[in-house]
Amino acid sequence: MKISITRVFDAPRQEVWRAWTEPERIAQWWGKRGWSTPVSSVELDVRPGGVFRLNSINDDDGREMPLDTVYSEVVEHERLSFGTSTVTFTDLGDGRTEMRFEGIAGADVAAAATEGLASAFDRMEELL
Repeated sequence: MKISITRVFDAPRQEVWRAWTEPERIAQWWGKRGWSTPVSSVELDVRPGGVFRLNSINDDDGREMPLDTVYSEVVEHERLSFGTSTVTFTDLGDGRTEMRFEGIAGADVAAAATEGLASAFDRMEELL
């Protein structure tokens, strides 16, 4: 199933880009509330063919949710594609940025994935 989430952040495009491409930043927001992503688990080689790897840990029971994929497209400040997902960043002017996440998930996990991403993007908004 297709997942599509659009958010408008009150932050310049380069700051939203940095939230996705700097280990220290992505570790602060990746995962739904109640999950943590240790910066030591984050490896971002932001170039086509480079790795996008991290591990989120449930704060209550220690369950882990690793992500290990590869960037297929990187257009600085505009687009990141990895696995079956693409994130686009559009400068709206006046210091605001539209971020659109589009991905594919199995029907059995699409609702949970959408909920988790929405929660993570809420956390990103707080960071920005």
